[in-house]
Amino acid sequence: MAPKVAVVTGANKGIGFQIVRDLCKRFEGDVILTSRDDSRGKTAVETLKKEGLDPKYHQLDINDHSSVVRLRDFLQSTYGGLDVLVNNAGILYESELFSQICSETLEIVPPFGEVAKNTCQVNFFANLDVCEVLFPILRPHSRVCNMSSGAGKKALGETSKAWTDRLLSADIDIEELKDIVHTYSGTR
Repeated sequence: MAPKVAVVTGANKGIGFQIVRDLCKRFEGDVILTSRDDSRGKTAVETLKKEGLDPKYHQLDINDHSSVVRLRDFLQSTYGGLDVLVNNAGILYESELFSQICSETLEIVPPFGEVAKNTCQVNFFANLDVCEVLFPILRPHSRVCNMSSGAGKKALGETSKAWTDRLLSADIDIEELKDIVHTYSGTR
């Protein structure tokens, strides 16, 4: 029987990196750190190996469907499935004020329309693609954790009651949700 396997997306830094560290200490199976950038991902794995941990690495750009399919095929052929999936990959544009307070360089934030389009593409559509591609290989009793920031809750607080009610409705389906996100991001 193949060993159990856990995959953490967007794990070369931050919360994803810490999740890989913790899983390596507690999970009875292989832990795969993924990142869009090979160099950063392999550096993260080497850092954890210096701590006596043994994460594995696989390149994954969630915004590239063929990259997601390659990960699925690797998991299927190597492990026969997937036991734990932590969807952590995403993007966050720093505000100009945050950049001034927290860093020495000021990040130039693109216009709102571009930020909305890029954020929705990665944080919604690309993560949805990961789920649609990887869920069929989840084994019985597997676990999935979808990470998110507080930005969505904050945005709901700034949205009309009609939209908030619709988005939080128990009867909204994925196609309607996709339509709403397309409308918001200007991609349709």
